[in-house]
Amino acid sequence: MSGTAHGPVVQADSIGDVHFHASRGEPLIPYQLPPAPRLFTSRRRELAALDGWLATEEAPVVVVSGPGGVGKTSLASRWLHANRSRFPDGQLYVDLAAHPADGPATPEAVLEWFLVALGVPAAEVPPGLARRQAAFRSATADRAVALMLDNAVSAAQVRPLLPTSARSAVVVTSRWRLGGLAVDGARFVEVESFDESASLELLARAVGPRVTSEPDAARELARLCAGLPIALSVIGARLSTRPKRSLSKEVGSLRAERLATLTLGEVSVEAVLDLSYSDLPPDHARVYRLCAVHPGAFFGVEAAAAAAGEPAPLVEPVLEHLVEKNLLTEVGDERFRFHDLLKLHARHHADRASPAERDAALRRVVEWYLDRLVDADLALRPTRHRVGPRYRDRRSPFRERQDALAWLERERSNLREACRAAAALDLDDVVWQFCEAMWGFFLHARHYDDWFAVHELGVPAAVRSGHRAAEAKLRAQLAYTYGVLRRFPEAEREGARALDIAEVDGDRQGVAVALTELGGVAQGTGDLERALDHLTRAREIRRHIGPPRAEALCARRVGEVLAQLGRDDEALAELHAAAEAMGRFGDHTGRARCLMSAGAVEARRGEVAVAEARLSTALDLLRRAGSPHYEAEALVLSGEVAEARGDLPAARERYAEARRLFAHVGNPRAAAIGAELARLDP
Repeated sequence: MSGTAHGPVVQADSIGDVHFHASRGEPLIPYQLPPAPRLFTSRRRELAALDGWLATEEAPVVVVSGPGGVGKTSLASRWLHANRSRFPDGQLYVDLAAHPADGPATPEAVLEWFLVALGVPAAEVPPGLARRQAAFRSATADRAVALMLDNAVSAAQVRPLLPTSARSAVVVTSRWRLGGLAVDGARFVEVESFDESASLELLARAVGPRVTSEPDAARELARLCAGLPIALSVIGARLSTRPKRSLSKEVGSLRAERLATLTLGEVSVEAVLDLSYSDLPPDHARVYRLCAVHPGAFFGVEAAAAAAGEPAPLVEPVLEHLVEKNLLTEVGDERFRFHDLLKLHARHHADRASPAERDAALRRVVEWYLDRLVDADLALRPTRHRVGPRYRDRRSPFRERQDALAWLERERSNLREACRAAAALDLDDVVWQFCEAMWGFFLHARHYDDWFAVHELGVPAAVRSGHRAAEAKLRAQLAYTYGVLRRFPEAEREGARALDIAEVDGDRQGVAVALTELGGVAQGTGDLERALDHLTRAREIRRHIGPPRAEALCARRVGEVLAQLGRDDEALAELHAAAEAMGRFGDHTGRARCLMSAGAVEARRGEVAVAEARLSTALDLLRRAGSPHYEAEALVLSGEVAEARGDLPAARERYAEARRLFAHVGNPRAAAIGAELARLDP
């Protein structure tokens, strides 16, 4: 979050702070494109048009349109891979239709993914579409970046994602022409089905000389596939694994297949896919159809194994076989996805084979994600109090916190979709546990859209389950989040409800949490006496029930409120004690934040040398911890102290560095710091 989201008060992550930022080094260069297609052929006209537009001085925006399965993604991917050297600052990729359960991906969500890919810490991505657009344009202004926006559904979805750099290029694929992008200077390429010559060329790449030895049968296969690359690729993959099978026999089998629902013109895509499906061994066919119930766009081996209900070592070679058959696409190291038509086909067979087996597979996948999420949360915060039953007697397999965070970022969209799938299955106990287990990750990454989406499901699920402790905890989490966003009426409502539940049930842990959040709300609205009362009561409870780190967090918050009330001596005593405690716990960011608050008080009292020493220590801790947001805050304080003692060059230097850090993450405070710099210009 940006500093302005908090106003003048730096709020604590009062249910529990976590700060595991990667250290900041050189700007990241993302290469996110799917692998180049293996059997790409023809498309000379389209490639020449793309090359020609790239050679112009204008930054090209190209819309590649055509029906499903015609090869739009393959064309765009092949061209961008071939021109990778033209975009040395990276290639970004997103499937804009990857979340059908919740509708297409929103520009706001996509901009968050892109900013993180470009090196912006996830916790520092600004909220709201307008701010994220500004941050993205700033991040790409001087870069040569290529964007592949796959499966776009509208011009409105694409327009906010366009960079301003003249050295960048954007390739959009869509089943629609998206003529509205013409006002943005877009060029248009319409991709049609292959003619007979290109179809035969693609088949020859897959099956070799059989195409020339059986020319009539090869031409008939091309006709039956209607020149559709997805159908030709599936047939080619099937034949490549059966080198002695004649093309004539394949034609007969395809004609005999019952035509079903997936049609395009004269060809039934389902007939083509059914041919390969019926050729699979039973266990492979089962994995194929059950993987299609996976709620997200991508999945790994272990998630596929959960869907199948089989050990991962047995499922992995099946997935590899499905890739060889072109029924599945490998998009990374042990990461897979379906083409949308193939997923529809596989899901159709899952529905037809056994609805009970389908639902059981989905439940296994959902619960696998929850268990893995719990493991990651334990790695982030091993001592935090939980109410979910899956935490009992469980040891996390993640050896390092960074490993857990990497997994959480990679599976982020799958976790959200798994929670939604659990809600669709009426698994209320599972739904609210997703919300509790996501808390540590949320504090690190601050994915607000995800957070509110799962809590909209989780709080009602906890209520229906009758689990009052869970309801209180989730409402307290919401109170904190609303407070950070300065949505104080909503924060007060959720915090008050959490406190009421905990007090009625005699849940002292829940009371302490709710009081802490309500203290933050009162502090944010300026009711400092009420804030002090809530936080003092919360700290007293923590002294009796622990954990000690939570008591130290309360002490820091109490000290900050005391400072706002002008009770400086008391404030400094609280802040120094909290800093010492955080040091004992090894929480370097927490200690630095205590020192920053103490330094601000000391500077106001005229103890400039002491304040400078305090802030210097805080800056050193924050730089080593890799906390750029708090580092920028500390630099602003340090600049103010330097200005107070008349060292304007040092003040300008610190303000400039703070502005750079704020601008890097799209924080609007950069403009305010810029005004301070202008004021100090000689």
